[in-house]
Amino acid sequence: MVSKSRLIKIRKYILENGIFPTNIVLNLDERFVQFDRIGQSINDKHDSEYGVLGWLTIRPSYKSAWIIDGQHRLYAYSGLEKAKKSKLSILAFEGLTPSSQAQLFVDINAKQKSVKQSLLQELYAELHWDASDPEIRVRAIISKAIQNLGNDPDSPLYNRIISADSKKDQIRCITLTSLFSILTKTGFFISKNRQGAQFEYGPLWAGPNELTLKRTVYILKNWLNVIRNSASEWWDKGSAEGGGLAMNDGVSTCLEVLRSVFTHLESVGVTLVRLPDNELFEMIEPYAKALGKYFNNFTEDEKKRFRDLRGVQGQTIRTKRCQLAIRNEIPEFNPPGLDEFIEQEKAQTNTRAKEITDWIETTMQRIILEELKQEFGNQENEWWTNGVPKSVRLKVAERQEQDDNRYGSKEAYFDLMDYRKIIIENWDLFEPIFGYGKSGNKEKRTSWLVFVNEKRNIVAHPSTAKTVTLEELSELEKYKKWLEGKINESNFDVEDEDEY
Repeated sequence: MVSKSRLIKIRKYILENGIFPTNIVLNLDERFVQFDRIGQSINDKHDSEYGVLGWLTIRPSYKSAWIIDGQHRLYAYSGLEKAKKSKLSILAFEGLTPSSQAQLFVDINAKQKSVKQSLLQELYAELHWDASDPEIRVRAIISKAIQNLGNDPDSPLYNRIISADSKKDQIRCITLTSLFSILTKTGFFISKNRQGAQFEYGPLWAGPNELTLKRTVYILKNWLNVIRNSASEWWDKGSAEGGGLAMNDGVSTCLEVLRSVFTHLESVGVTLVRLPDNELFEMIEPYAKALGKYFNNFTEDEKKRFRDLRGVQGQTIRTKRCQLAIRNEIPEFNPPGLDEFIEQEKAQTNTRAKEITDWIETTMQRIILEELKQEFGNQENEWWTNGVPKSVRLKVAERQEQDDNRYGSKEAYFDLMDYRKIIIENWDLFEPIFGYGKSGNKEKRTSWLVFVNEKRNIVAHPSTAKTVTLEELSELEKYKKWLEGKINESNFDVEDEDEY
């Protein structure tokens, strides 16, 4: 079937004076064609070998010719002025049966090998090295730079970039396409001024192609080497289990962060394009070290979460978190959009932390009350007096009185620290469920509740402008997952968190 999107692309190619060096393949209905041979000296029996010269007359009739291959090339001319004077080369058969036409179509389209996108980008360097358009020339330099980085033994990308004639494996798992798409963004080589009429050259530009290539390889190699050396164990795993940094998304993130470093430095008045190669790297090296330090401190869970962030949104989150890590080391670092991301991240982090702390508190209330009543009796004077420490009873009674007993039951006035005291007081009863870890006394094994309570106080009082960090949120999620496992082992009937 004809694809409208393909027609549009081919029309654009035609309007840019593109040519088609391959034939459109037709089958001519023998009822509508007539061939008149002109004089030749070749013997008839050799005609099939040498070809026959003559006139082919095709009657202009509907369904006199069937397109076997090339319909998009042909129909893309529809409505174009060029269609009146353009010529297309044709390979025509006469009188093929429909089944033979179908088989020929399959043979043409199924047995030819498509060209890899990576090969096209490898060829870009050779095809456009001397292009007059600076943007096209930059793309050629980028293509050559990526290939050089993949072939240089001192490069952190050595033998890690998949070329057109190499196969992907756990180490060679970075595509030329992914790097190409990042480096062609504005901010590396070229950006337009406000009027859009003239080009402004970016930090990696050095004028002549060879100098720009040399500068690009030098800066990228050193930037990535600092990161690799800081987190070498993670980097060297590639796409293997536990890897994720030296892969498409990881390296792309490192380059996006470099772009934001360039943007920040230029925003504070540094003209990077004028700096010699070594001075440019000295200017950005502290940022690379801060990024490498951030990666080096990742836990295995954090590495997995980093790797699991996919797509455009995932790349944005990874990049912004890396920028935030750099800001923690270099406070003046202020790339565009980071402040807005931090505010959004705070709101989302606190929201999730509140969901977790509410779930923990509600779950503990249900389990503790159920166990106390089962152990000491359902009557209030039984479980309340025998199971709840006196200090807790007094505080709860005071809260209840101050609130005019609005909720009508004592258990509505417990807080997390009350539950901890109840657990410690009844350790033999609650240790199997709420004792975190396998060693230590009951105070130590219930100290996780102190942490949860501190975070609960933060998210319960947004006016304080405090926020739960990503690391603290990860800790809360760890405790929630652990508690869920304990509950499942004990077969408690606990409602799903979505109900809260």
